Amino acid sequence: MNERKKERKRKKERKKWRLIRQMIAYHRLGTTNPQTWKQMESLVREGRVVELRRRLCSRMTFGTAGLRAEMGAGFACINDLTVIQSTQGMYKYLAKYVPDLKTRGLVVGFDTRAQTSSGCTSERLARLTAAVMLCKDVPVYLFSTYVPTPFVPYAVMKYGAAAGVMITASHNRKEDNGYKVYWHNGAQISSPHDKEILRCIEESSEPWPESWNEDLVESSLLRRDPLEDVSRWYMEELNTICFHRELNAMSPLKFVHSSFHGVGHNYVQRAFQQFGFPPPIPVPEQKDPDPDFSTVRCPNPEEGESVLELSLRLAEREEARIVVATDPDADRLAVAEQNDNCGWKVFTGNELAALLGWWMLFNWKEAHPDPADTERVYMLATTVSSKILKAFARIEGFHFEETLPGFKWIGNRIHELKKTGKEVIFSFEESIGFLCGNMVLDKDGVSTAAVVAEMAAYLHTKNLSLKQQLINIYEIYGYHISRTCYVICNDPPTIHKIFSRLRNFGGPGVYPESCGDYCITHIRDVTTGYDSSQPDKKCVLPLSRNSQMVTFTFQNGIVATLRTSGTEPKIKCYTEFCAAPGERDISSLEEDLRKVTAALVEEFLEPDKNNLLRRSV
Repeated sequence: MNERKKERKRKKERKKWRLIRQMIAYHRLGTTNPQTWKQMESLVREGRVVELRRRLCSRMTFGTAGLRAEMGAGFACINDLTVIQSTQGMYKYLAKYVPDLKTRGLVVGFDTRAQTSSGCTSERLARLTAAVMLCKDVPVYLFSTYVPTPFVPYAVMKYGAAAGVMITASHNRKEDNGYKVYWHNGAQISSPHDKEILRCIEESSEPWPESWNEDLVESSLLRRDPLEDVSRWYMEELNTICFHRELNAMSPLKFVHSSFHGVGHNYVQRAFQQFGFPPPIPVPEQKDPDPDFSTVRCPNPEEGESVLELSLRLAEREEARIVVATDPDADRLAVAEQNDNCGWKVFTGNELAALLGWWMLFNWKEAHPDPADTERVYMLATTVSSKILKAFARIEGFHFEETLPGFKWIGNRIHELKKTGKEVIFSFEESIGFLCGNMVLDKDGVSTAAVVAEMAAYLHTKNLSLKQQLINIYEIYGYHISRTCYVICNDPPTIHKIFSRLRNFGGPGVYPESCGDYCITHIRDVTTGYDSSQPDKKCVLPLSRNSQMVTFTFQNGIVATLRTSGTEPKIKCYTEFCAAPGERDISSLEEDLRKVTAALVEEFLEPDKNNLLRRSV
């Protein structure tokens, strides 16, 4: 008994001294920002040892698109020090693998996030990112003011830069910020770049003296402001996805836009004008940047009607029929339509994708009447998104491909297809991320907002609403009805146990053959690389060993995916009924979908047994 007590005491002492060493290291490396050190001192005074250990004894994981974490003091947070360390690692990697780095340079952009208590602002972090590169004689294209996230990959491609960094946490909570990295092809970085950059970061933890000198962005001749050029080029290139400018100019429709306290207002106004529309009516309370996001409980327009309240009420007063809402960094877009004074229809990401996919194909065919041209056309979607584009492709004769979840996979695939002369005219992910055309290799809320307006204006000339056209699409290509839910699990071993059980459901290596009363015909497991629908049983999609994702195809046409979230302690469940054209009993389809979704959660995840919290979306 005494030995156990002594061992516990020794263990406690070791933790204590490790924490002290980490505090000394953080103080030595990061004292240039006194506000973050004051945060640390406050935690020490309050005796918050667990919080101190969380911040100091672990480091942010450099994921496949960069970093995302709360702002504040500590190695596990976004702050001056961790951004400098990350950029030094970036420099070390780029210097090794991009021979002409000092000719090509780096693009740096930022959103409007800020935190008074830690002194962290997106602009300051962007300036420090630039300083690291400038002190090593690397040219930097640093935007002089906040920009939409899509502007960074767009600028990377236009300038032929070696890479790009966007300081943003997109639609995350106000406490967070992020460091999003793009490769020189204009897409988010993918493996092995992510792992190699992380290794370089760990080898470059000591800040170089000049890395702290953010004044370099004013004094260095290697710093250039790309704002004017990129804004002009981007707006001019919108003409490639604008098909009815004269019709737009005559449209009686009015539009309301919310920028959700972020960067979107000026850019969406200009995009509408480029399409021939008057600028949309802005939501005054949400038009200007506000890092506290003071009018919404969360800055994510995907949450639907509850967070769009101000937009919808303004639209009713102004007699505007369509509301578009960009998230804080303007790469995602939510859309709502008034239904003849009978409330509002807020479109899901899958529904809006059906409309945008139809619209892009309709206009492409108008410009390319030769059916043979369709052979080089592609549309892309992530594997957890609606299969409606697959139904389009089956009937219309173009190509459809799925990617793993995350727009980085879509962006890199577009790049590959473009090199072979193919044309990707539309891509999306179900979480309201859309790309019309391929002028950017990432989702883009600014351009999509203008495209939605043009589509609505055109349909209005045919006496059709967006909702009516969505029904028309389903009538032709088959109804696609989807549901999303998730469970919360804070215990990684439990998650591993759940998915291990699925892979050995009927014995070692035997997956389930049914769920509830419904027969499973195919199973794809991208974590292990198994796909029962392929002759060799090998998955066509790349393996994703760091996350869990299993897809079930049912005999009745339902496709369901269980996957873990990369950023939250969740197991998500995506289900969709892909009905055949002509199948119109919607209530029956919805009931079958509800039953399958419930059975998946109860039989495969076992929430009660595994202490999981159920949530619906």
